[in-house]
Amino acid sequence: MARPRPTEFEKTKIVAENRRARYEYFLEDFFEAGIALTGTEVKSLRFGEGSIAESYAEIKDDQVWLVNANIPEFSHGNRFNHEPKRPRKLLLHGRQIDKLRNAVARDGMTLIPMSIYFNGHGRAKVELALAKGKKLHDKRETEKARDWKREQGRLMRERG
Repeated sequence: MARPRPTEFEKTKIVAENRRARYEYFLEDFFEAGIALTGTEVKSLRFGEGSIAESYAEIKDDQVWLVNANIPEFSHGNRFNHEPKRPRKLLLHGRQIDKLRNAVARDGMTLIPMSIYFNGHGRAKVELALAKGKKLHDKRETEKARDWKREQGRLMRERG
């Protein structure tokens, strides 16, 4: 049975993407969150620098934090440049935070950042996914399905 497609957010410029997450996790719900950034962090993101490959989000004291996201120092920054791997506060509504906290506590799910992007208004946003980890056999199944799709495409091209 196919999973329903998640809702898409308005993304004008994608800065960083976590492509491995679709392989490692079953993705359930998607949320769009703002990020509390300093000026030099925004400038680094606008230059297309940043990585969320090893990052995750956690809930502490009714706030959601993006941990281990790497936004490198701005090259033209001065002594007030930012720390590259500092925890960054994510901006969500209270009901969304409650929903995330309950899912993480009760169902054993995790919060995975899928992408950092700028929306149509020029604001930096993070697409968060509520995810459940895949076991090894699930990963093999995903890989097998992907290989079969690739082979199907080859066969269709050959036969016209």
